Amino acid sequence: MQVNYLGGTEISDSIDMKQNPFTPKAHLIRYWDKEIRNNLPKSPFLLSKASPLNAVDSASFAKLAAQNALSSVLPSFCSSAKLFCFPDLSNSLEKHDTDSNFARYLNKNFTNYGTSRVGGADSFKNYSDGDNLPVDSFRRYSRDAVGHQDKFSNYAPGSNVADQSFNTYGASASGGAGSFKNYNEEVNVPHLRFTSYASEGNGRAHSFTAYAEKTNSGSEEFANYGKNANGAPNAFTGYGKETNVIGSGFSNYGEGANGANDSFTSYGEDGNVPNNRFNNYGAGGNAAVESFSNYRDQANVGDDSFQSYGKDSKSGKVNFANYGNSFNEGTDVFKGYGEAARGQTVGFKMYGVNNTFKDYAKNGVTFAKYNNDSSGVQKIKKPSGSLLNRWVEPGKFFRESVLKKGSVMAMPDIQDKMPKRSFLPRTIVSKLPFSSSKIKDMKEIFHAGDNSSMESIIKEALGDCERAPSAGETKRCVGSVEDMIDFATSILGRNVVVRTTENVNGSKKKIMIGSVKGINGGKVTKSVSCHQSLFPYLLYYCHSVPKVRVYEADVLDANTKAKINHGVAICHLDTSAWSPTHGAFLALGSGPGKIEVCHWIFENDMTWTTAD
Repeated sequence: MQVNYLGGTEISDSIDMKQNPFTPKAHLIRYWDKEIRNNLPKSPFLLSKASPLNAVDSASFAKLAAQNALSSVLPSFCSSAKLFCFPDLSNSLEKHDTDSNFARYLNKNFTNYGTSRVGGADSFKNYSDGDNLPVDSFRRYSRDAVGHQDKFSNYAPGSNVADQSFNTYGASASGGAGSFKNYNEEVNVPHLRFTSYASEGNGRAHSFTAYAEKTNSGSEEFANYGKNANGAPNAFTGYGKETNVIGSGFSNYGEGANGANDSFTSYGEDGNVPNNRFNNYGAGGNAAVESFSNYRDQANVGDDSFQSYGKDSKSGKVNFANYGNSFNEGTDVFKGYGEAARGQTVGFKMYGVNNTFKDYAKNGVTFAKYNNDSSGVQKIKKPSGSLLNRWVEPGKFFRESVLKKGSVMAMPDIQDKMPKRSFLPRTIVSKLPFSSSKIKDMKEIFHAGDNSSMESIIKEALGDCERAPSAGETKRCVGSVEDMIDFATSILGRNVVVRTTENVNGSKKKIMIGSVKGINGGKVTKSVSCHQSLFPYLLYYCHSVPKVRVYEADVLDANTKAKINHGVAICHLDTSAWSPTHGAFLALGSGPGKIEVCHWIFENDMTWTTAD
């Protein structure tokens, strides 16, 4: 057995070939030998991601893909090919007439749960704690209930790619309360949907405390929330606080409500690039009171959209205090805000910059300390201390000078947070649609309903893959190892090798740099880096940018000086096309084109270079 660049042992080609020469992995090994012209051992890291399908299943699924019939066998396809798919939750006729307590529950369909209940309480505590891919559906939950209490405490904390759906939750309920506390805290890529939530409710209170706090990416959608409700107070406290790129949508929120009282406190505070949409919020409402306090305060470049907010409403009061007082400039758009409203008072205090008011009804509107900036020059503030550490993890970006023996630095969290998946064989992936113009077919194959988490995942991956390349970038998304080899060799030639960081040891700790080696003699070179995208099958966003240097370095324990890892780092020498608000500049100072920026290759990512 030979030792390869990644510290593992070479997977024996002959063993795989003797088992069955028609398996996808056997085909890949032959393709590797044909396209890559060197005698270096093949990467066990990359070969381990090849499709596990046997020859018979591979041929069968390829035939179904050609007939556009894979959706009929999706569960077996996902299981056999080791893909990421949400389980199908069918409707349930279960009824629950007594108090219930749920702890450690996963992938459950709650239908007709608590319907028409009088009093009582249901508690979800430590629900789906730390689970991978929890999928939960609440249909007609607490519908027509009277005085029914629902409590969600520590719901799905630390989960990965959570998918929760609340349909007609608390509809027509009277009294009672729904409480969401520490909901989806520290979750990676949450997708939450509240449809017809508390619609036509009477005096029912809902509280969202520490909701989606410290989450990464993800989206929350509130559709028809509190529509036609009567005197229903809703409180969002600490919603999306310290999140990284979260998107929230409030559609028809409080529409036609009577005496609604909604409070958004510390909403999106300290978030990194939050995006929130309020469509038809409070439209046609009567005497509603809405308060936005410390909304998006100290956030980094957020975007909010208020369309037809308070349209045709009667009296009421809206107060924006410290709204959008972002650390770096965000953008807010108000369209049809307060249009045709009667007796409504709107107040803005300490309001941020870069905001657009179109067709704004000015009667009864007060602007206090409105900080609009008409200079046209973007002013970039540099965070520091704990605020910086929340937006940009220590060690995520560093200067090239740090890569020398004896340097002590922070290692970021390099662990892969995405679900485990495998590549598809080229014979299958080449027959599957992958285009925004084919989104309907893609949704059908992977059972992605309208406005579902899977639809969002598919659309986001397509958006990344179809966007125009940045200056000097060459890019391609690949769903098979063969496609990755083709792209790498088209950029670098056929004498190539793939490298990645050996393991995750040292992650989130102080480390010491040991021996350092510059690839290709440390010269300015080309590389092809490949980063995972969240998608049903293993999909990589591969790209080549000019003017980089690639390094390998031993990673040592900062205290014992013992070797714990062998890392791969890439330094981008030309940053002139990067955004001024890029995390690297927030962390390191300076700006586009003024400094080089380096980062580690994280777990399950990789970079291709010409072989030394």
